[in-house]
Amino acid sequence: MQWQGIGHFFDMGGYGFFVWGSYAVCAAVIVAEVFALRARRRRAVAAVRASRRPA
Repeated sequence: MQWQGIGHFFDMGGYGFFVWGSYAVCAAVIVAEVFALRARRRRAVAAVRASRRPA
């Protein structure tokens, strides 16, 4: 498929909003998952360290 310019490429034949919107949502979900995983890992490491402390 050939486009007449960069504007036509981003327009995607009238479906650009949906195509690029889905890419943006997917990227946001991946970034949120990375932050959630990091937070869960920190909590898990802290729980392990707390359970290993002598009473």
